[in-house]
Amino acid sequence: MISITSTRFGDMEVDEGDIIRFPVGIPGFEDKRSWILVGDEGNAIMWLHSTEDGSLALPVASPETVKSDYNARIPRESLEQIGELDMSAVIILIVVAIPPGEPWEMTANLRAPIIVNWGGRVATQAISLNDDYDFRYPILDAETKQRMKEQAKSSEKEG
Repeated sequence: MISITSTRFGDMEVDEGDIIRFPVGIPGFEDKRSWILVGDEGNAIMWLHSTEDGSLALPVASPETVKSDYNARIPRESLEQIGELDMSAVIILIVVAIPPGEPWEMTANLRAPIIVNWGGRVATQAISLNDDYDFRYPILDAETKQRMKEQAKSSEKEG
């Protein structure tokens, strides 16, 4: 067990077997190579949390929650970074960006998924060969965005 003090989740005890290693880091966080998944499995969004930096946690989701027919087409070289794959043990995650104060504008990075070899707990973030996908794919439709904005405005007036 290792202890992590997280600014988001407080003190956590983590089994070393739950650590996901990124041999080349994550773009923008290349020096952070040890991560865990935090959150309830039933939630659409979980957190990829650095074990080396208690203030670093990225919201992630299954790509199917955003785009049901998601097909990343990952380059072979990227997959080779995470070892021999048993496709039943591969997890694909996408990073979600949630702007402070405007959650209705959240986007998903469909172009650069995180591929996790769950059997070996090794992962990489790869650029998809499918250039139909955007780095900032809007998650919510216009109607949902508008409803959320209106709810936020009415909450501000009440508060």
